[in-house]
Amino acid sequence: MTLEKPTYRRDNRTGQYSSETSLLTNVDQENNSSVKGMPTNRFLKHPPLKYGKKMYLGEFLMERLVQLIAFASIAAILAIFYYVFQEATWAFRGDNRKTETVVPEQLAPSVYGERNNLKPASYSAEDELEPTSYGGPDEKLTLESNGGASETITTTSLERGMETSRSIESSGNNTAVSVKQLVLPNDTIGGKAHYIWQPVSQVPKYSFIPLFVGALKVTLIAILLAAPLAILAAMFTVSFSPRWMREILKPVIEILAGFPSVVIGFFCLITIATVAQEVTGSVYRLNALVGGVGMALAVIPIIYTVTEDALSAVPKFMKEASLALGASRWQTALRVILPAATPGVFAALILGFGRAFGETMIALMATGNAALVSADIFDSVRTMAATIGAEMAEVEFHSVHYGVLFLIGAVLFVVTFTLNAVAEFYVRKRLIKKFQGM
Repeated sequence: MTLEKPTYRRDNRTGQYSSETSLLTNVDQENNSSVKGMPTNRFLKHPPLKYGKKMYLGEFLMERLVQLIAFASIAAILAIFYYVFQEATWAFRGDNRKTETVVPEQLAPSVYGERNNLKPASYSAEDELEPTSYGGPDEKLTLESNGGASETITTTSLERGMETSRSIESSGNNTAVSVKQLVLPNDTIGGKAHYIWQPVSQVPKYSFIPLFVGALKVTLIAILLAAPLAILAAMFTVSFSPRWMREILKPVIEILAGFPSVVIGFFCLITIATVAQEVTGSVYRLNALVGGVGMALAVIPIIYTVTEDALSAVPKFMKEASLALGASRWQTALRVILPAATPGVFAALILGFGRAFGETMIALMATGNAALVSADIFDSVRTMAATIGAEMAEVEFHSVHYGVLFLIGAVLFVVTFTLNAVAEFYVRKRLIKKFQGM
């Protein structure tokens, strides 16, 4: 096989190029770099184009900046996870600090360090019944030792109160916990095993079960309330609403996603809790149902937005074919469009579940914060995220309680990540294959 090789000549008077052709074999074409990679055209009137890329400094710097920001973001996320898991190890370390049981006789002299053998000269049992006002004026106490020597020390009621509080609340908090103590029953009440979360105690009890059950109960209530409303609203927007209404509905509902959680929590605390108690007659004003309703208000915009995008992405020919075969608009929406968008709807539900499971402020303000293991939706509950938000500000740094709170955060991450991974790599792919006929 032969090809015609173009030869270019330039006319000095006109500046134009003219081409002459010559025969070129396949071997010559492969070895000849002048025509390699260029189409042969016998009618070509201009010189071959140069395919070299010119480097622009601005584009180069912008590309490197984007890469740097991307790698920095990934590194920051990994650093956060490393920090959380690293701090969680304090739950299993403990320390060697001595813990003492505080008795009334030791409360007065405990301010003075190790001098527990000293007592105020005027100390008597009747003094324990007198009220104490913290933050009062300085007091001078005369202490007597066993040898008869006396010493006067000036202190304040606030200092004595703070020392007493630290002695009582921190006693027993420094014993490392084990995995069994976190997941198995840790107390017996009335002859029955119970899961207790009581971190501030002479014998602290750290059980994850009440917190996990509370978070799961509130999240399931939120999803059961939010999913039907959000999916039906998305179906109406895509299949039934006029174009002008669709352009109004979607932005308005998406704006609801920007509502602060504390506002929704306050609304549940003041309004929804009262209405729910009057309607249901529940004993507890703040319970799992009220928290679930608040979570649903926060989750509906997320599920609606993702579901609406999934329904809108269904090819129009499927809808038109269904209508052409005589199906009604409701039949088309329920039996054609919704099944075709099932993977996207499932992803929306997973996002909503993760959002509700990790919510803090709504759970902190609307659930009652009682760590109970119960199937009754009218009982108060305490979620994992709310526990971190309520106790982290007052916990002792690098104590066992501090490490347990970080461990709760790590468990939240593991549960959410596992749920998303299973949904993405197993369930969602199976749904896609099923509805694509693969």
